[in-house]
Amino acid sequence: MNISDFDYYLPEELIAQDPLQNREASRMMVVPLDGAGFEHRRFTDLVAYLRPGDVLVLNDTRVIPARLLGEKAGSGAKIEVLLLKQLDANTWEVLVKPGRRAAAGTTVHFGGGLLSGLVRDKTSYGGRIVEFSYTGSFEEVLDRVGVMPLPPYIKKPLSDRNRYQTVYARQAGSAAAPTAGLHFSRELLDRIGALGVAVVRVLLHVGLGTFRPVRVNDIRHHHMHAEYYEIAPETAAAINRAKCRGGRVIAVGTTTVRCLESVAGTGGEVYPGSGWTGIFIYPGYRFRVIDGLVTNFHLPRSTLLMMVAALAGRERILAAYRAAVREKYRFFSFGDVMLII
Repeated sequence: MNISDFDYYLPEELIAQDPLQNREASRMMVVPLDGAGFEHRRFTDLVAYLRPGDVLVLNDTRVIPARLLGEKAGSGAKIEVLLLKQLDANTWEVLVKPGRRAAAGTTVHFGGGLLSGLVRDKTSYGGRIVEFSYTGSFEEVLDRVGVMPLPPYIKKPLSDRNRYQTVYARQAGSAAAPTAGLHFSRELLDRIGALGVAVVRVLLHVGLGTFRPVRVNDIRHHHMHAEYYEIAPETAAAINRAKCRGGRVIAVGTTTVRCLESVAGTGGEVYPGSGWTGIFIYPGYRFRVIDGLVTNFHLPRSTLLMMVAALAGRERILAAYRAAVREKYRFFSFGDVMLII
């Protein structure tokens, strides 16, 4: 399966640069799994596609200000660091730009010295292992010196950090937002719960595995970077109970899908626990847990586009994307939403 099979044309002006003032105001394209025609709705219409007994599964990870702009000790050269994975209290796997300035032994200062990082080693994928030193709480220092890690296709600065955070974000640790969840308000979640839909949460910290580009022609040779997940016993029980009673499992976001499908048994049952997942879902994959997906529009040639193509079919998804371009939907992190159900 070739990487070119997941390409599509996208005018640059359709890449959303700002979040909408009202989280719920996004447009929603509905892609029925039964092959029926695409529907063009508003996100608040999601309630019309859910029914009592369903389960809506959210990823309640919290984005940290993981982008650090620093200076190399001695030369003052500019170095940018993106936190990816915490290895222990003070040590992280990171991406560094430009990498040539960050050999082992290099020290980088951030925020005028509030935070310093010593490069200890290089990773297999070209990242770095960095040990940080600071006074006080790392979280508080990071909040002072760090910047929200917006994707490179968003050129405008974010005036309100909370708009790159879901309203239900809980445990800090992500280097990027689970963006499908940005569309939900607390009021809409209350309305969904009032329908008799169980709203439950899992955790998957979004890291390099989600946004690392595919650099091989044959996508089957792409290696996903592992990301940390947790599923509580009560969440697993709610999902399994719903499936036994004929309810559907609707995942909010591709990160939620990766979490659920990573812990699924052969019969589709979900097991509680925590760990690391490097699951890569592309066409040919047989889903065991989810029955539907709320997701944003994804980059060409991305693993996220491959996942939605696995769920709805590659040709059908590419047709939906062509329709979205014609209808001038807003794309990517701050863009509109697709419901596959």
